[in-house]
Amino acid sequence: MSASPQAGVQGLLDGMPRRLYSCTPTRLLTWFDCPRRYRFTYLDRPAPPKGPPWAHTSLGTSVHTALASWWRLPPRERTPERGAGLVRQGWVREGYRDDAQSGEVRERAAAWVRSYLADVDPGTEPLGVERTVSAPTAALVLSGRVDRIDERADGTVVVVDYKTGRRPPADGDARGSLALGMYAVAAARTLRRPCSVVELHHLPSGTVAAASHGPQGLDRKVAEAESIAREARAADEAYAQGDTGEARFPARPSSMCSWCDFRGVCAEGRAAAPRRDPWDAVLPDAGHH
Repeated sequence: MSASPQAGVQGLLDGMPRRLYSCTPTRLLTWFDCPRRYRFTYLDRPAPPKGPPWAHTSLGTSVHTALASWWRLPPRERTPERGAGLVRQGWVREGYRDDAQSGEVRERAAAWVRSYLADVDPGTEPLGVERTVSAPTAALVLSGRVDRIDERADGTVVVVDYKTGRRPPADGDARGSLALGMYAVAAARTLRRPCSVVELHHLPSGTVAAASHGPQGLDRKVAEAESIAREARAADEAYAQGDTGEARFPARPSSMCSWCDFRGVCAEGRAAAPRRDPWDAVLPDAGHH
C-alpha cells in the first residue's frame, strides 16, 4: 500500500534543515539564569503580573537615553553640560521612594554623564549608536542593540556597553560576558568589519573594562550561545505542546530573586532571598544590584 500524500509531505519536511532560532543575548541569558523566569517573560500569555518598577532600571534607562541623544546632536553642541541636561530632560521617575530621592539620584546621574563626556571627543563619530546588529550561526540568528560601536584611530572596531550599577567592572567581566562577545560577532557581520574588542564603560566610577577576543575566543562564545539556544528552543517547543510544568521550567533560586520582576508569583524566589524596596539599589549606602 502506498504512503499517503500527507506522509510524503512530512517526509520531505523531515529532511529539510530546521529554521535557525532567532533570539537575543537577553533571551538566552534569561533561560540560563532561571527557566521559570524565562517562561514568565517570553512564553506565558498573558504574562504573570510584575512587581513595581525598579529605580535602578529607570536610572539606567535615563543615562542610556541621554548618551544616545547626545551623539545625535551636531558636534558643536556635544558638550558635557549638554549631556547632563539631557539626563534631566529625559529623567524616568518610576521606582523612587519620592520626588526628593528621585531628584537626588537625577543630579548624581547628571554628574556622572558630565564627567564621562569630559573625556569623550565630540568630533569623532561612532560607527553606530543604539545600533541593531545581527548574525546567523550554524544554529541561531542572534540580534541585539548595541549602546555604541566605535572605530578607534588605528581602525579597531569596538563594542561599547554603558553600565550604571554600583560595582565597577573588571577586564574579566568584559571578557566573560556572553552578550558582549555575541555583539562583537554580530557587529562584525552587520558592518562587514572585523570586531573583537569589547568594553564596559562604568559611568559612576569612570572605569573602562576591556577585552580583546581572538578568533577562538569568539568561537567559544558562539558555541556557548548555541548550547543555551538549543535548550531554550526545546523548551519553547515543549511549551507549545502543553509541557508547561515545573520539571521543564524549574526555578533557580539565588540572591538575585530579591530583584526579580516575578517574585510575587514565585514561592521559591520569595523563600530564597529577602524582599527589596524598588529604590534599594540606588541608595548610597545599600547593597548593589
